[in-house]
Amino acid sequence: MTRANREDDNDRRIMAVLAANARQPTVAIAKKLGLPRTTVHERIEKLERNGTITGYRAVFASPAIAQRLEAMLLLSIRQRRQSEVVRRLESLPEVRSCASVSGEFDLMLVVEAPLSEDLDAVIDEITSLEAVERCMTLIVLAKKFTRGD
Repeated sequence: MTRANREDDNDRRIMAVLAANARQPTVAIAKKLGLPRTTVHERIEKLERNGTITGYRAVFASPAIAQRLEAMLLLSIRQRRQSEVVRRLESLPEVRSCASVSGEFDLMLVVEAPLSEDLDAVIDEITSLEAVERCMTLIVLAKKFTRGD
């Protein structure tokens, strides 16, 4: 990590406030943290420029959006085929994240769909990939807490 990308305590405090509510005006963040408004503004711009802050997102409370089914899939992939599988997974909008993991499995996915039938179809599509040898599916029953991205 270069010196320009290192965050100090004030940067971390600003990021924590933004994670809780990214829509707050700079002046409100500055007041909350006891920092000058210009300092907060400049630091947010720096964090955006250096890629520490990559964007902001909306969190929806609407049942149609909020009540999506979520599953975690653990995949075993044939040797030397992981990049091919990852490229295919990237094209599926229901796959929210994909991580390489250690242990018995090779990849861990977070998959979301509005209905159980949709989730089942996505899982079928993933498990039908030739390079996928094994899949363990874990359905999320309830989220106890979620931290900001």
